[in-house]
Amino acid sequence: MLSAKIEKIAQDIKTMRIRGAGRIARAAAKALKIAAVGSQAKSPAEFSQEMERASKILLETRPTAVSLPNALRYVLLGLKQTHGADLWTMKKAVISRADEFIKNSLEAVKKIGEIGANRISNDDVILTHCNSECALSIIKTAFRQGKNIEVFVTESRPVWQGRLSARELLKEGIPTTMIIDSAVRHFIRDVDKVIVGADSIAANGAVVNKIGTSSIALAAHEARVLFFVATETYKFHPETLVGRLVEIEERDPNELINLKRYPGLKVRNPAFDVTPPEYVDLIVTERGIIPPYAAYAIIQELFEWRPGERVQHTGNKLKPLI
Repeated sequence: MLSAKIEKIAQDIKTMRIRGAGRIARAAAKALKIAAVGSQAKSPAEFSQEMERASKILLETRPTAVSLPNALRYVLLGLKQTHGADLWTMKKAVISRADEFIKNSLEAVKKIGEIGANRISNDDVILTHCNSECALSIIKTAFRQGKNIEVFVTESRPVWQGRLSARELLKEGIPTTMIIDSAVRHFIRDVDKVIVGADSIAANGAVVNKIGTSSIALAAHEARVLFFVATETYKFHPETLVGRLVEIEERDPNELINLKRYPGLKVRNPAFDVTPPEYVDLIVTERGIIPPYAAYAIIQELFEWRPGERVQHTGNKLKPLI
């Protein structure tokens, strides 16, 4: 029987108590570790089934952020690598892979901050959207380096993630101004650089991120303001190499309005949108800075994929599925 802790983590991801692609990925890895530690399986086959059930529950929580399935696949490589081994060896492998993923994820955020901060100049005014660990890591690292910067933060409606970003920035002592999402175009000419995160990066360099990101990118493009995306490479979406479209999650209409007060009203509440690569100046990853059109090559390299092949995850790499 799966632990109530795993069910709670899944519910917290689904209801956005745990939010942000990186945090979601680490929570998923932690859930599989909890499942492995608490497993009462009597055989390797039973243990494998428990891990697959836990993985399925987590996969069904949020469909857009590719970090979630990529994290699960990375951890479950422990099972595939120990095929035919004893139960204890399999448990140990899953636990080790989960710890490794979490460690690497946190280190990636720090590294992205260091790399991206090199592109921030003294007296820059920066605009950020939603609550991206990686975007904030760049901003906070630049500030800690002694650069005099100011930040505009959008509210990021309808669930107000911008308030979380504002709180983090103010805690660092960074001068911060909050604006409503629809005011971005009004203020964009006061901005030097836009820095956002990503939930998925497609093979063509398109960026899937919090709803409103594409409108901000368009305003920045129009005003010739640099637009940066900060993201870990495990958010690159391998299935887009073979033409799969990223599913855009639509959330509960009641996040926008109490439908009981408006009988018959139809509401659409997409959580993400897609920013075309031509509106993105560069992508900052833990491996370095790339132009958006290099995403195709990065995915090929990371996941060892060649044209004409289907793909399957084997952890930190995707191997061909013939």
